[in-house]
Amino acid sequence: MNELQSSYASHFERECGCTEAEWRGWLPGAVRDHQLAWPAPGHAHISIGAGSLQLHWHTLPPRQLGLVRFPRLQVSFAFDALSDAERLAFMKYFDLYMQRGGG
Repeated sequence: MNELQSSYASHFERECGCTEAEWRGWLPGAVRDHQLAWPAPGHAHISIGAGSLQLHWHTLPPRQLGLVRFPRLQVSFAFDALSDAERLAFMKYFDLYMQRGGG
């Protein structure tokens, strides 16, 4: 996952270091009390107030370092009808929740 940001575009993509099963398992907690729907494989819809977020993802080939292989997903984020402040508030929690690893 990326470092925390101070703003988020209405549409962006990022690479996530996880399997699809992990992503789907973490997603309900990352969206908190917002309504989450799974309209199709590789897609999620999150209702956020009067707006929404569409997520689309697909598996990328694993990244390999020596004998170790790391899973990867390419994830597209598309916000609709949310202000800059609403996107920032949602993504600050989302990114903190999805952050993995030691510190």
